[in-house]
Amino acid sequence: MIDVKAEQTINERAVLVGLITPSQDEERANEYLDELAFLAETAGAETVGRFLQRVDYPNPRTFVGKGKLDEIRIFIEENDVAMAIFDDDLTSKQVLNIERELKVKILDRTSLILDIFAKRAQTANAKTQVELAQYQYLLPRLTRMWTHLERQRGGIGMRGPGETQIETDRRIILDKIARLKEELRAIDRQKSVQRKNRGKLTRVALVGYTNVGKSTLMNLLSKSDVFAENKLFATLDTTVRKVIIDNLPFLLTDTVGFIRKLPTHLVDSFKSTLDEVREADILVHVVDISHPNFEEQIAVVDQTLRDVCGGADKPMLLVFNKIDAYRHTPKDADDLTPRTRENIPLDELKATWMAKMNDNCVFVSARKGTNIEELRNRLYEMAKEIHLTRFPYNDFLFQKYDDVQE
Repeated sequence: MIDVKAEQTINERAVLVGLITPSQDEERANEYLDELAFLAETAGAETVGRFLQRVDYPNPRTFVGKGKLDEIRIFIEENDVAMAIFDDDLTSKQVLNIERELKVKILDRTSLILDIFAKRAQTANAKTQVELAQYQYLLPRLTRMWTHLERQRGGIGMRGPGETQIETDRRIILDKIARLKEELRAIDRQKSVQRKNRGKLTRVALVGYTNVGKSTLMNLLSKSDVFAENKLFATLDTTVRKVIIDNLPFLLTDTVGFIRKLPTHLVDSFKSTLDEVREADILVHVVDISHPNFEEQIAVVDQTLRDVCGGADKPMLLVFNKIDAYRHTPKDADDLTPRTRENIPLDELKATWMAKMNDNCVFVSARKGTNIEELRNRLYEMAKEIHLTRFPYNDFLFQKYDDVQE
């Protein structure tokens, strides 16, 4: 039986490997490796080396060229490294060939994310979703698991056993995938009933890139104690809390964070979680404004939302978090180089985005509690508008309350 439990990588030393290609320049490749290093740290590994190679396309046999692979092997042997993590998905053939050369554990970005998800999953729902994603990832890579049977070698007496075993195992995994999908369908039906039982309350969903502070904002707005940590994918299970701002109740949902190169089957597995996003009335897109490439992260989330929500046009509030961590280097008056994110003052960045979003954005620090009251007021106005379309008879109550406020 195949064990899909995530391996513990605590204190394991790792090297990271990526590519510079015509579609991914050196700056972008280094940024991806920075994120991969954060993923490795979240999984419990210590990054001790990074390797990049400039190529037109990945080597179909070993991902990187032979010379670079030899360089990695020497580094691994000299520094007691336990695994190599590659920034893109590897085929079973690539994993087999790289393992043979490096003689350490080989992971790609997807398998690393799955390891983190397996460690973070707490509820039966999340565990089932992760297990399904693991089996779907494992299925096309079964060939490398049976190399001890020499199934690739021809000749008398070498036909049959490996192929028979792998086909047997494939059927077992397909049966497990079918069973897990049925379990998730049952969970979907149960959650659908739960959503219906919530009545017609306005639903607000916090969305955004992983580790931008959604859970911290959830705690501030709902006065609850949702788990928040400065690591990727701290939240896997959807959390729903009832929030009352002044006299208006609504439901606030904290969702799993998105990330670049998020595997398709992982999104499919978390369908029941993402249904909360699909059925939300308002989306609060949280952004880490201190991240050097927050604009690309916005684009990644927007694209994922289009995929998840089918392009549905929902009211959205853009919340720029971590303004306390925003840093910039003032530009000299005689510096004629193009403006970059590193030398734009926060006030100028605010003005730019407020003009772009028609003022539909807020700049806050969840950690410091800065401008949280402004965020609450924005949410109140947006939720009130939706609430009145469902309960028009409450209009008098809101008018009365607003008169008192004035």
